[in-house]
Amino acid sequence: MPAGRTADRQSAQPPPKVGAMSPAPAVLRTEDRHLITGSTSWTANIRPPGTLHLVFVRSPMPHARFTVDVTAARQAPGVVAVWTGAHVADWCAETPSLDEGPNAQLIAVDIVRYVGDPVAAVVARSTTEAVDAAELVDVDYDPLPSVTDVDAALADDAPGLHDQRADNVVLSSERNDGDVEAAFADADVVIRRRFEQPRVFVAAMEPRAVVAHPTPEGYTVWISSQVPHIVRFLLAQGSGIPEDLLRVIAPDVGGGFGGKFFYSEEMLALLAARELNRPVAWTATRSEDLQTTFHGRALIQEVALAATRDGDITGLDVRLIGDAGAYVSAIGPGSAMGGARMYPGIYRIENYRFSCQCVLTNKTPTGAYRGAGRPEATYAIERLVDELAAEIGMDPVELRRKNWIRPEQFPYATAGGVTYDVGDYAATTDGMLALSDYETLRKRQQEHNVDGATSRLGIGVSTYVEACGGGLKYADNAVETASVRLTPDGAEAIMGTTAFGTGHATTWAQIVSNVLGVDVAAVKVVQGDTERARHGFDSYGSRSLSVVGSALHEAAVGVRRRALDVAARVLECDPDDLELAEGTFTVRGTDAATTLRDVALASYDDRTLTADGFEPGLGCTRTSDLSIVTFPFGAHLALVEVDVETGAVTLLDYVGVDDVGNVVNAMIIDGQIQGGAVQGIAQAMFEEVAYDDQANMITPSFSDYAIPSAADLIAMRTDRRTTPATSNPLGTKGVGEAGAIAAPPAVFNAVLDALRPLGVVDVAMPCTPHRVWQAIQAVRLT
Repeated sequence: MPAGRTADRQSAQPPPKVGAMSPAPAVLRTEDRHLITGSTSWTANIRPPGTLHLVFVRSPMPHARFTVDVTAARQAPGVVAVWTGAHVADWCAETPSLDEGPNAQLIAVDIVRYVGDPVAAVVARSTTEAVDAAELVDVDYDPLPSVTDVDAALADDAPGLHDQRADNVVLSSERNDGDVEAAFADADVVIRRRFEQPRVFVAAMEPRAVVAHPTPEGYTVWISSQVPHIVRFLLAQGSGIPEDLLRVIAPDVGGGFGGKFFYSEEMLALLAARELNRPVAWTATRSEDLQTTFHGRALIQEVALAATRDGDITGLDVRLIGDAGAYVSAIGPGSAMGGARMYPGIYRIENYRFSCQCVLTNKTPTGAYRGAGRPEATYAIERLVDELAAEIGMDPVELRRKNWIRPEQFPYATAGGVTYDVGDYAATTDGMLALSDYETLRKRQQEHNVDGATSRLGIGVSTYVEACGGGLKYADNAVETASVRLTPDGAEAIMGTTAFGTGHATTWAQIVSNVLGVDVAAVKVVQGDTERARHGFDSYGSRSLSVVGSALHEAAVGVRRRALDVAARVLECDPDDLELAEGTFTVRGTDAATTLRDVALASYDDRTLTADGFEPGLGCTRTSDLSIVTFPFGAHLALVEVDVETGAVTLLDYVGVDDVGNVVNAMIIDGQIQGGAVQGIAQAMFEEVAYDDQANMITPSFSDYAIPSAADLIAMRTDRRTTPATSNPLGTKGVGEAGAIAAPPAVFNAVLDALRPLGVVDVAMPCTPHRVWQAIQAVRLT
């Protein structure tokens, strides 16, 4: 369908009526007592009897040939084994991946390609003994020229990182919708900008960790991961061990944000356990975690917007250059492509051109980071819209209002190639304007920003839409499954998701409780275990509620229907005459009643039921399609004060109004929005994994990598509007990445709003005091 056309309403569900806030209870998270009272089971706490400890020797050089001597290390006290790349290459040539390589070797052979590349592995009886032995490994390095950034990687004389490749380009993609050349040729105004999204680190509370344990039944692998089913698949690919002999468990997981995926250390832990027939454990140090866990963003955006003098946007041109790092990560090089279809944002843009290259550099590999391409897309379009507003002298909110997709145009096929099912961008934007008291803020800004003022106020707006759902189709059976079983004490729910601070246990219990009438606390949730949930596509991309929650809801409905049939037999009535409330079936208009517990027992014990063909037990399994995609949206505003003498940026206020469809738990929604916004603010103002001009990391610890504390932030104000999604039975949309998508452009638009009257046209991200001061001084010196 051509971009800008309203999709065929005959083939889509009619747009739901727009409502105000969803009436969802703010049920306290049932998992929190477990998490905050020391009852947790982190991977690093799991130590089967006889556990050995794995430690890596890592390269301090970004690119070098090397030789390694492990003789002394093998003779150290407590050492069980010391391996080099040549030793383990016979077990597994390279780290398995969901995409084409070049993939990292488990341990480097002959050449290291980034600071942190492993050159040897030591296994000992204790971590201390392994660390001591690792210090005895003798490595000689012969430095090679480094590829320090994406521009260098694309240069004609760029050093090749991998001999088997003709160049450093690992991904190229493009699309062209409409007539972009004509749109720009005919434009009254063209805005061109080059934005750089710096490398960022997930900085999860819990570092990566793994324990691999040989058992008589196969192997049990505990891992701090958000994707245990994908881990099982990749471990089987790399080891040759059948998936049926691999049980992967993600116990309590202290944060994921896209980075808790699959790595060479986890592959080697399993192979070491098989080789030694002993449990083998590895836990990353904080510095190891920062050096080797996939970095996020790392993207150059060369973007242009075409428009009329009246503010009608007519064309968008996007060229991306992504930094893949030294190897292709297990999720592939295309995180930048996650936003390829979303650059048009909420706007009626009919002419859109997109191209992307991902290239190799001598830096840590990159992967998914909260939003994986969608925050980058929103940043680009929202920055451009603000620049256009400044160019033509229009209020940035009014420019957005002039160009956004109107409610009556949904379903709407975008130039990016997706169809938004529902939306009301005026509702969230007007809500944000009211909550922030926008007109008063503008008056306050005008009064404050007088000539000679030592500080200036800036107001930044960001409107977004994102795509959530789907799934990484690593297996042929591309459906999500969930099971619900009624028990004498309540219910049990089993699904292929993993919680990592996401509130899944509460949300899943609420869905089951709402259908069956059992208490939320009586629902046992089983997830993150490939033995209990044999099939699943795991948790990422804000997919869990809309995709997995849909299957769970349908399974609970199936149990309810079956329970009605059993209760009707017990009470000798028609199922249609029964009411279910608070766990009790009542025959309408009578005192006859029975409880869910009694019905559950009867389904096992009443032989008259089984004799009539009823299977014992009350359970149901349902599936949902991985094609489920939702499009949450919202409007955020940041108010900042910029000290023009020091460059310090202070966040004074932050407001967000979001539409995430129907809400299951309001408190979890608020937490996800605010947590995401904190990460977005951190990217805009604080965080950057930095390298010198030789590709040496200069932010190798939290002493150098600036994570904001509570003292650096403020209390946020949030609200919601609701247009239920039409793609799933719950009407829900994703929420985990919304704040991280909206916050960076809101903050940067605010900073530029404060400084643009001084002549500042851009500031590098993150907008640290030094960078802001430099931008101001550059104008003053011209």
